[in-house]
Amino acid sequence: MDIQNEKIDGGKAFDWGRTSEDYAKFRDIYPAAFYESIISRGFGVRGQHVLDLGTGTGVLPRNLYAQGAKWCGTDISPEQIGQAKQLAIAAGMDIDFRTASAETTDYPDETFDAVTACQCYWYFDPPKAYPNIARMLKPGGKLVLLYMGWLAAEDSIANASEELVLKYNPAWTGGGDTRHLITPPDEALKTFEIAEQTMFDLPVHFTKPAWHGRMRACRGVGASLDPAALAAWDAEHRAVLDRIAPDEFDILHYAAITVLEKK
Repeated sequence: MDIQNEKIDGGKAFDWGRTSEDYAKFRDIYPAAFYESIISRGFGVRGQHVLDLGTGTGVLPRNLYAQGAKWCGTDISPEQIGQAKQLAIAAGMDIDFRTASAETTDYPDETFDAVTACQCYWYFDPPKAYPNIARMLKPGGKLVLLYMGWLAAEDSIANASEELVLKYNPAWTGGGDTRHLITPPDEALKTFEIAEQTMFDLPVHFTKPAWHGRMRACRGVGASLDPAALAAWDAEHRAVLDRIAPDEFDILHYAAITVLEKK
């Protein structure tokens, strides 16, 4: 399913379904400290009913499943949801995965104690998404916006990879990230109030194949390049990593969390 947004990649179309297999293999990369930051705030724990929006291949629900919450996950891409279901079944996990956008997810009113949105909230249509999320939350329920991104300006391997994405996809706007808090749009603050905002650094460990796969599964590469360009990028990126990267390494990332409480 092609997605186009003038604020993202200059309106260049992308389709997460084209990279779902890579996404399932290489995007499950959040370190323990990332999950601990969620659990320590009381989210995803036993007794809660939690919805993960933009769940992709179900990374968040699957990794927090052992904490005991009842999880649901939705994503706009049927291919992503297909991968999420396969991975959950293989792991013996009972998670309700459905294909839907944040704006059209239609669980009943006041179903959830918490809603998470990780690496996806910038795709929302705020006037539609946030009232819908608030509708599905119980009174006093929380919306947890989560992000983790590499810091290319401080990491030579990430910088080289970023430059190569831009060589093949100059419209890509996913590069050049710097530490910043997640600031919710004005539309969100009509139905929510900010309860917490924080960010922190964390290293993420990779092998060369794992980092290559993670970059291949990003929006600017696997989700948007045509087959010929993708093959060329693939070969050149492998050559770059062979030249500059050891077999294993850490990439410096930072994480950001904003917790919104339903008014």
